[in-house]
Amino acid sequence: MQDDTDRFFVLTGGPGSGKTTLIEALRAQGFATAPEAGRGIIRDQMAIGGPTLPWRERAFFAELMLSWELRSWHAAHTEPGRVFFDRGAPDTIGYLRLCGLPVPDHITSAAGKFRYARRVFVAPPWPEIFTQDEERRQTLEEAERTFRSLTGVYAELGYDLMPLPLAAVDERVRFVLDQTASPGT
Repeated sequence: MQDDTDRFFVLTGGPGSGKTTLIEALRAQGFATAPEAGRGIIRDQMAIGGPTLPWRERAFFAELMLSWELRSWHAAHTEPGRVFFDRGAPDTIGYLRLCGLPVPDHITSAAGKFRYARRVFVAPPWPEIFTQDEERRQTLEEAERTFRSLTGVYAELGYDLMPLPLAAVDERVRFVLDQTASPGT
């Protein structure tokens, strides 16, 4: 398989910072996107009465997140042009660290092997838009700790962090597209 991961762009950050709204806006403009693992897993587990929820089985939840992210990474190779990910494999490390759980070697290996474009977009905490719901139970303080954990992991892995502006979604879309544009995209 050709290494074309320089067109795989991760958007990460704490919960409630506008990442998913931005991903949905990019998808609406015709770009390939990969949805966030965490919310998808929570929805599925709640629908089936499953135990793998972040407030019950954190380590197993992390394993499902990693599996989801790797599947998304592989699927992205079939998409043309830029692909935007709502989180990436390194987020699993950040989640485990945040929970005070050990990071298994295979998860560290996955984050090193399954790479994305060097530039990673980071959504900073944004108290004005932060909300909780049935799936997002974290407090704003937990969201801020998540942000710090994730940015630390991506920096350790050699990614260049590009903070997203605290701005309307259309401005964020323009910012991301400007920062990822290259000849032919």
